[in-house]
Amino acid sequence: MSNNLIDFQKMSKKRIHIMYSFLVIFVAIIIIQLFLLQIINYNTYKNAALKSQLKQYQIPAERGLIYIEGGNGSQVPIVLDQKLYTLYADPSFIKSNAAANKIAKKIAPIFNANPGQLTSLMETKNTRYIVLGNKLSQAQSQKILSYQIPGIGTQGQDYRVYPEGQLAAQVLGFVNQNGVGEYGIEQAMNKQLAGTPGQVKAVTDASGVPLAANSKNVEIAPKNGDSLVLTLNLGMQSQLEKILAKEYTATKSQGLSAIVMNPYNGHIKAMANFPTFNPANYQDVSNQKIFQNAAVDDDIEPGSTMKIMTTAAALNLGVIKPNTSFYDPAQWTIDGFTIHDIKIDGGAREQNIQSILALSLNTGATWMLMQMGGGQIDRQGINNWYEYMVNHYRLGQVTGIEQGYEAPGFVPPPNMADPSIDLRYANTSFGQGVQLTALQMAAADSSILNGGTYYKPTLIAKTIYPNGQTKVNPPKVLERNVVKPVVGQEMVPLMEGVVKAYLYGGFSFMNFPSNYIVGGKTGTAQLAQPGGGYYKNIFNGTYAGFVGGKNVQYVVVVYNIKPAVPGYAGSYGAQPVFADIVHMLINQGYVTPR
Repeated sequence: MSNNLIDFQKMSKKRIHIMYSFLVIFVAIIIIQLFLLQIINYNTYKNAALKSQLKQYQIPAERGLIYIEGGNGSQVPIVLDQKLYTLYADPSFIKSNAAANKIAKKIAPIFNANPGQLTSLMETKNTRYIVLGNKLSQAQSQKILSYQIPGIGTQGQDYRVYPEGQLAAQVLGFVNQNGVGEYGIEQAMNKQLAGTPGQVKAVTDASGVPLAANSKNVEIAPKNGDSLVLTLNLGMQSQLEKILAKEYTATKSQGLSAIVMNPYNGHIKAMANFPTFNPANYQDVSNQKIFQNAAVDDDIEPGSTMKIMTTAAALNLGVIKPNTSFYDPAQWTIDGFTIHDIKIDGGAREQNIQSILALSLNTGATWMLMQMGGGQIDRQGINNWYEYMVNHYRLGQVTGIEQGYEAPGFVPPPNMADPSIDLRYANTSFGQGVQLTALQMAAADSSILNGGTYYKPTLIAKTIYPNGQTKVNPPKVLERNVVKPVVGQEMVPLMEGVVKAYLYGGFSFMNFPSNYIVGGKTGTAQLAQPGGGYYKNIFNGTYAGFVGGKNVQYVVVVYNIKPAVPGYAGSYGAQPVFADIVHMLINQGYVTPR
């Protein structure tokens, strides 16, 4: 064998060994890679795969409905739900601009969308969910789903429908596009109305269709929201709103609010403001202040309607009686300032409790405050009056009514180090320097006229649970012994005397049938200037009163903001509104005659 042959054989064996070595190394690399994929990095790649396949869906709960009291104990729906559909895309299934453009052109005509905008939305990066359209009908939804386009789906959502239009809009509030209640009942009771959404986690195929048998699928059923039955009376509410709309124009008002309340359980039978809005079109409202329920969240200085509370406190303390008379000097000088009446009626002379209310004497209210102390404004009188305002009448704090916003009002603290504290408290006795809402006024006066029980004002009569069971909302007592029962009885004829005085004074609209009792008190409140003091020619008009047959049946409060009337804002701006409301309650049969 030649040397050349031997050398060739050696080279061949060497090549074989090299090739074998490369093969061994290649196989080892594959084995190592498989080990890394299947053992070391198993969870990482598993989670990545699941991330692309696992889709999470929320199942919306059905929002509870809202009903209002109709005739003969019936319940009339005032807020219903209509199921509409949200169109969405999962951009991870749409691989190119051409694909997005093709889909857009196919689905855009179904709901009058812009194909270019849809294409842009479907190309959104770093998201698995993008909304393409809202409030599609069921037919539109079914049409789009029939195309079976990977990554395109619809989701049902309930939207509020208002069979009674704008009735009680500010009491109700509305539900925004995210399904969250705003303002009114919808905000205050959002959690209860909304329920709890369910959830689905599902592993899908390449087209986004859930794999029904996969063990990774999870489903939690939604819990539907509760429905509510309001204390409002449909007919009463409707008539009240018509009255406010009419008087808003007649008195050239800047804002009108009114409440009709049952003083024996705290139920609000009617509550309205003007101007108002249509909750179905809340997005068209430019001035968001219109969304607010001014009867609950607009606290103002009420003026002489406060004298109802001042008189009741003095009667309850036993420092005056209904027939007490006193010498009225027609003015008091306190802390260097002179308190007098808006209208000096006969000057200094003998007056009594009835004339304090009928003539609306600020000097008379100040005199009653003096009687709460040692015969002049002192620490004892101030503390007594503060005690009644805050701890009896619950002023300066929210009532807890079921509304999205409620103002607490303001009562000045009895700080005896304040050099003008005497003047401040003299002012509060006739409704200046203290702030309260129409609701606080109605609740406090109700506690006087019902004999001393302060009921929590409420708009909820019943709760209807998703299983159909109903729970009646019982009256909630927040304060007892506000005044003695006899004080409430004494206040009725005193307040009736005010109504009669206006009737005899030429206010013919204050004439009511003799088989009903009607009483009240006007209030003309000066508006505070930002820098201190009061405007000389800008006033709010208020009225607080009642109507009943044998006993008081309803308490009625009216706030008229800056009415442009020829006389006093209380007498000419708020009193006509009160009269219209009472005539309506009587004529429509809501009041039982004696």
